[in-house]
Amino acid sequence: MSQNEFPGWHGTTIIGVRRGDEVCVAGDGQVSLGNTVIKGSARKVRRITPGGHPVVVGFAGSTADAFTLLERLEAKLEATPGQLARASVELAKDWRTDKYLQKLEAMLIVTDGKELMVITGAGDVLEPEHGIAAIGSGGMYALSAARGLAENPDLSAQEIAEKAMAIASDICVFTNGNLTIETIKA
Repeated sequence: MSQNEFPGWHGTTIIGVRRGDEVCVAGDGQVSLGNTVIKGSARKVRRITPGGHPVVVGFAGSTADAFTLLERLEAKLEATPGQLARASVELAKDWRTDKYLQKLEAMLIVTDGKELMVITGAGDVLEPEHGIAAIGSGGMYALSAARGLAENPDLSAQEIAEKAMAIASDICVFTNGNLTIETIKA
């Protein structure tokens, strides 16, 4: 089997939902190789506290690449404590211009409870409309579900994220219902 025929690692759905002064980031635990589930309990959502300021990060894509980006984000946050937007833009600039980082295949959702952003390798730092961001193979399913669920004012950010992930896991074969959830307040 040539390298071009080798089935890639697939799977991950990450969603971030803002509701009032609370942001919930949830991620599934499935890692697939081709059409085989390799692991069902991966932890793709993490809480970090660089410089004493808590930040929640969810990642989709290659795990090694995501951890490299997570370490770089932590360093940027330590250099600019409490300035998530600035650190995110600096990371995106490095990611876009550094020859080593350009090869990394991952996306991040980051929040400090005040801001919610998606960081991509194309140099994008995006603040989502409607306070909902989603990435990964089931991201659009989760995003669609969350947008509909957000119309119910009685649901919390965590309830919306959990229900949206349940819908995505029912539709996307690369997403399971084994969730890691982190909630952070502004």
